[in-house]
Amino acid sequence: MARSIFIDGESGTTGLQIRARLAHHPEIRLRSLDGEARKDPAAKRALMAEVEVVVLCLPDDAAREVAAIAGAMGEAAPRLLDASTAHRVDPEWAYGFPEMARGHAAQVAAARRVSNPGCYPTGAIALIRPLVDAGLMAPDQALTINAVSGYSGGGKAMIAQFEEGRADPFFLYGLGLEHKHLPEIQLYAGLSRRPIFVPSVGDFAQGMLVSIPLHLDTLPGAPEAADLQAALSAHYAGCDWVRVVAADAKAQLEPQALNGTNMLELRVYGNERHRQAVLVAKLDNLGKGASGAAVQNLGLMLGLDMAAAMPLAAE
Repeated sequence: MARSIFIDGESGTTGLQIRARLAHHPEIRLRSLDGEARKDPAAKRALMAEVEVVVLCLPDDAAREVAAIAGAMGEAAPRLLDASTAHRVDPEWAYGFPEMARGHAAQVAAARRVSNPGCYPTGAIALIRPLVDAGLMAPDQALTINAVSGYSGGGKAMIAQFEEGRADPFFLYGLGLEHKHLPEIQLYAGLSRRPIFVPSVGDFAQGMLVSIPLHLDTLPGAPEAADLQAALSAHYAGCDWVRVVAADAKAQLEPQALNGTNMLELRVYGNERHRQAVLVAKLDNLGKGASGAAVQNLGLMLGLDMAAAMPLAAE
């Protein structure tokens, strides 16, 4: 029997990509609301009672409203997967980064409510959390996280600005140091000190690089860059969608190579003479950073193989 899913907000960037990835899955039936019914709480509640999972691709306030509807449905409520930022640090929601820690995928699989990670946090947490857990980075480490994303992560208005030639080719933003992803990064990376996060947008549609510079002598035990890479490799050994790649310091690293996939690549660049390192995560901001991660989490929640909906990057 097909498993029924309702994508609430399927016309947005994330929703469209989730729908495209799931459209031909033989074990999934996608349900929708048409026209004005999309704004009718009663119609939405009726459909929610008929499906197994509702994926929320909505603004934060709207996602909270749908979660409240589900909360009032009791045992008839569907499971929820929220792609907004509304519930990412809510302890009643499982955080949908299955590779984050040992056993975490099982928590996602069993949860009634799962919050899909943000694109920037996925790269940052993937780099930091294993090092904190391994004792190679202190929770109160002073960190700066730099990141550049394709413009598709900015929503319809930003996409239009770039595609119509009205946007600058590159810009920093979030310079008030209050970016909405910061609480999520700090919590799930295991940090007690708030990091400095400097996001940016470039003139390309999809792709992302997240980088974290380090002075090795400030880390516990003054490790070498090779120790950091070994810890990351050990943490992600056997993971299908996260891989640690040998860093080539002579090569340029561009952000778009993983577009269309659910892959996340991690690299450690080091210079032992200067005792410095740079950690780098590369991903598709609409793949492992959004829609791909949602499909991966749906697979865990429903016990379905989603490999066909999440192609690997070319080797």
